[in-house]
Amino acid sequence: MAGSELLRRLSRRAWEPALARAHRAAVLLDAPAAEALHWGGGAGELLAAGALAVGALSAEAAVAAGAARVVFVLSGALRGGAAAAVRAVLGQGAVRHCVLVCGGEAEGDGTAELEETLRRWMGEGGHAEVVLRGPPLLAPVSAELCLLPALAALLPPLPGPGGPGPAEVGLGALPAELRAAVRALVGDLDALFSALGLREESFAVGALSRIVAAELAGYAPARNRRRTATNKASVVFVDRTLDLAGAVGHHGDNLAEKILSVLPKLPGHKTDVMVNMVELTALQTTDETYSIIAPGCLAQPNDPAAKALWESFMNLKQKEAVMEARRHLVEAASRENLPIKMSMGRVTPEQLSSYIKLFRNNLKALENHCGLLQLVLATVQTLKHPQTSKWDNFLAFERLLLQTIGESEMPSVLNQLLPMIKSYNERTKDDYTCEDFLVLLVYIYSVVGEIESGKELDAAEEEVKKALVKAICDEPEPSPMLQKITGCDSLLNLTSQKATDAVDSIFQSLRDITRVRMHMKQFNSIRNPGSNTHQASYKPLLKQVMEEICNPDRLDPVDIEHMSSGLTDLLKTGFSMFMKVNRPHPGDHPLLIIFMVGGVSVSEVKMVKDLVATHKPGTQVIVLSSALLTPHSAVELLFAPDHLQPDTDI
Repeated sequence: MAGSELLRRLSRRAWEPALARAHRAAVLLDAPAAEALHWGGGAGELLAAGALAVGALSAEAAVAAGAARVVFVLSGALRGGAAAAVRAVLGQGAVRHCVLVCGGEAEGDGTAELEETLRRWMGEGGHAEVVLRGPPLLAPVSAELCLLPALAALLPPLPGPGGPGPAEVGLGALPAELRAAVRALVGDLDALFSALGLREESFAVGALSRIVAAELAGYAPARNRRRTATNKASVVFVDRTLDLAGAVGHHGDNLAEKILSVLPKLPGHKTDVMVNMVELTALQTTDETYSIIAPGCLAQPNDPAAKALWESFMNLKQKEAVMEARRHLVEAASRENLPIKMSMGRVTPEQLSSYIKLFRNNLKALENHCGLLQLVLATVQTLKHPQTSKWDNFLAFERLLLQTIGESEMPSVLNQLLPMIKSYNERTKDDYTCEDFLVLLVYIYSVVGEIESGKELDAAEEEVKKALVKAICDEPEPSPMLQKITGCDSLLNLTSQKATDAVDSIFQSLRDITRVRMHMKQFNSIRNPGSNTHQASYKPLLKQVMEEICNPDRLDPVDIEHMSSGLTDLLKTGFSMFMKVNRPHPGDHPLLIIFMVGGVSVSEVKMVKDLVATHKPGTQVIVLSSALLTPHSAVELLFAPDHLQPDTDI
């Protein structure tokens, strides 16, 4: 069975305990659980199983009238904000019977203790049942990509100035929240691999990946599973922070990447976006109507045609994907006998819009092709979006930066950027905003690698900082990203001092970013310097890792470390001085799982898929990650000071 089908089936299986108990119940989900359900099957499944209502878990959540029970579905364990919200709902006193479906803690209370806690929160006479889920809640975003939404805030920490080398850091040295996230990840992966019957070899690229791989290798339930499991797989963990240019760069000529980057996020979701559906109605398109009509979205798990179109958005070049959108639309229209005039040549957003309007007055056709229409509307809105025309400016500028960095020192590169930082009143629509500027800075500092510190660099950075602080303070209203980075939710409390502190901290992180690859022997650069005949170019770290995995001649990848647990492995290493022992290689097994710790981009998923298809056609590949990143979401994850505070959405 294809990996994609397997993961889809698994993501459904994780919902079985909730579906079995949904009859005549109100179901309350935390945000990551809602996101997993959204990509894996939708709330319709719970309603079809007899749920009276499906809602978001919050301290204020009201229970639907007539519901005999409440089923709480948590993406992780009962802790933090999720525990507070469950307690608040039970404390209202209306619920006499509750079911909690949650993930187990790597170490923590058993079900009996949890049930006792829930009964105490309900008060006298309450009945509670706790079900520990098998596989984790996955969001199957595409055939090759699955996300673990519960870990969306996970990001490998940057090396501090003169901090410990990666070899010296173990789980115990991590901050408490990050430690909890690593334990949750290990528990989730073990549950996932159990469901797949896998016996995995773990490999790591980067400091946090090494800790995760070592924890998974030594985790007792995982060791027991590997004794009996029969399906062999290699799991390669890669730290996102080793190559942030891959997350903030505008490399891919990819429609899915652009849609995810420019359209507004669906409320409560980290991945999916809102598609404006007004064009399918008779309403006049004014801003007031936008909030009346429910937004469309990209996840269409129950619509095969829409799902096929989404896969082509993920995998084809933009021009081909837009032609696919037209082809699907024309086929749907002819199936419904709508008067469509097929035109050849370039596809324009206007042409797609005119085809969409044909469906408008035909309710049956609308219903039959609703998923497809949402994806085509997303395409039209993205192609017309001002940020899309900026995409090419970014790409051109990034290419120019790659040349400039090679020819001149960092201070002169920063001095060239300085005049481009413009305050709100000076900007035209083509100029970079403060957020765009942060995207460029992360790209530069990630690509350049280790830099010489000194007076000149300090002075150049000071000038850029001053200009940025001024631009941030001159914004008429701080954007959601600037609010998170500065910790100020309105202009009133955004002081010049707070902006200065935030920008200082950003530059400290940028300096740390230049040092993340200093311990690497093989993957210590992500830039081809260029020559007289070739331009300098960006060389994605993940591409280097994949080429190493796919290369049959390279026996011992230096920077892809094998993580093992157990005496036999120690003996092998000891004896290998005297004997020829083949160390495990990540390319050995029929299934290859790449786990990007800290998020992955659409173009990286496509690159992994293409490289394996070309160089190891018999191998099946799955990409797992904690988040699907866009340039802005990557910057926010990096600079928002409290990104690992657990379940703040609740």
